[in-house]
Amino acid sequence: MSNVQNVVVQNMSFKAGQTLIISGFVVPDSTNFAINIGNSPEELALHMNPRFNAHGDNNTVVCNSYQGGSWCQEHRPDGFPFNYGEEFKVWITFTHEEFKIILPDNSEIHFPNRPGAEKYNYMLFEGGVRIQGIEIK
Repeated sequence: MSNVQNVVVQNMSFKAGQTLIISGFVVPDSTNFAINIGNSPEELALHMNPRFNAHGDNNTVVCNSYQGGSWCQEHRPDGFPFNYGEEFKVWITFTHEEFKIILPDNSEIHFPNRPGAEKYNYMLFEGGVRIQGIEIK
């Protein structure tokens, strides 16, 4: 991967009802990247993993959560609005019940908020992506 580094954001409180806006750029040789939201690397409420060609998947968005040291059940919505070498924006809001993710093509993913927390303060962005902006409104 060229010029990519993981971005960790800690102690930036993301509360239910707020919107997290992530803007980034998919590097040309990306196999996949991930947006992770939770309270620690061991407890991820949301792992959103757009896969260009990784883990046996092609052009698939895989969502999951990581709790108690293991992955939970995967959620694979239709559609794949990410392209190599292109900028994107993703909007994420959540309630006690679910995360609502608005993708670059305005399609939506609804993913259960399995831990049910009202606030998360750990984010990790990893893989073939350059994060250009992180904003909470």
